[in-house]
Amino acid sequence: MTIRSISSSTSSRPAAAIGSALIILAAVLFSCFTACAAELPALTGRVVDNAGIIDAATRASLTQKLADFQTKGSDQIVVATISSLDGEEIEPYANRLFRFWKLGQAGENNGVLLLVAQNDRKMRIEVGYGLEGTLTDLHTKLIIENDMVPAFRAGDFSGGISKAVDDMIMVLEGNPEELEARGRRNPADNSISIDPIFAVFLILWATMFFGGMAMAFLPPMFGTKLSPGVYKWLGMTFRYGRGPNGSGGRSGWTTGSSSAGGWSSGSSSSGWSSGSSSSGGFSGGGGSSGGGGSSGSW
Repeated sequence: MTIRSISSSTSSRPAAAIGSALIILAAVLFSCFTACAAELPALTGRVVDNAGIIDAATRASLTQKLADFQTKGSDQIVVATISSLDGEEIEPYANRLFRFWKLGQAGENNGVLLLVAQNDRKMRIEVGYGLEGTLTDLHTKLIIENDMVPAFRAGDFSGGISKAVDDMIMVLEGNPEELEARGRRNPADNSISIDPIFAVFLILWATMFFGGMAMAFLPPMFGTKLSPGVYKWLGMTFRYGRGPNGSGGRSGWTTGSSSAGGWSSGSSSSGWSSGSSSSGGFSGGGGSSGGGGSSGSW
């Protein structure tokens, strides 16, 4: 269905200008998001210490421990450290990295990513769909706050990461009682904070999304019908119908005679695609995560 707005009077010009401004703003926000997205490292092993904060002995021990754990029950845990998020929030970065590395098995979605961003002083445990009922958000929050934060503040990155891995394995093997008892002895801070930049982005996105929906559905409901498929609303004329030669037109709403660009979808979505293969002698099995887990900072 094609919806066309025709600026036929002086009163329609402000609305057309607002529509054009929203389209330009959307394109700018999308470009900024793409530019701010940090580069993803290659999956070279079960411990990818790009920040260089884990000592050699701990790295070797963790690699063997994680290999033995996966052999025993097929769940896959990978540890990653990076120097910086390059301005990106850790939650979307961790989810992108999890999907890019395809952690866990495709049918089980049983992967876990422990990510540390050194310069940003942030960490996150990203949990695959299949393990969210076992390694819950509560468990990951307790592991971050009780194992990682105190050790990291003391400068002991190797010890904090090693202890966090031990506790994740303990929970995934069906023994969460000790971790939960530790949490009761050390109540966590349950306050929720929302990043202001993310909140502004969410508000702008919601405004543009629902604004587009309004342009598509409100004119026929509240506007004045001029002729079949043509309505006047808020000083603009909306034409609903089929494209030239009776072919179906592209859905959406535009200002002026030309279609608005910047929001078309191609054959693949950027930012959420997975690489065809991971470098090195180790790879994920193709699982995915929906954002389960917890984040923290020190």
